[in-house]
Amino acid sequence: MRSLLVISRQPPTSIAAREALDLALAAAAFGVPVSMLFMDAGVLQLLPGQESTLIEQKPVASNLQALPMFGVEDLFVCHHSLAERGLQPGRFVLNCKAVDSSEIATLLEHHDQVITL
Repeated sequence: MRSLLVISRQPPTSIAAREALDLALAAAAFGVPVSMLFMDAGVLQLLPGQESTLIEQKPVASNLQALPMFGVEDLFVCHHSLAERGLQPGRFVLNCKAVDSSEIATLLEHHDQVITL
């Protein structure tokens, strides 16, 4: 079975952020080995306490928390993107491994398909 890496680069207010999560959940539901990498503004999706009702959208947190239930357990966050935003790993709604650029390159090499949203 071909493995999939979904790279989510958009803030939680973006439709692309929800589409990345939906894609990962759907692929995992069909038995595809899925990993997710949060980069750039995508790291903001991982912050707790977001009020999506103010922007009239469903919160992404519930979809994020469904990832492990669907077997998406390889979750990564770009260390550089965290540092740019002054964020610390470990304070997120999901347990993600912080990775540097060389580890990201390895992730890209070890997945059969990579989709960036």
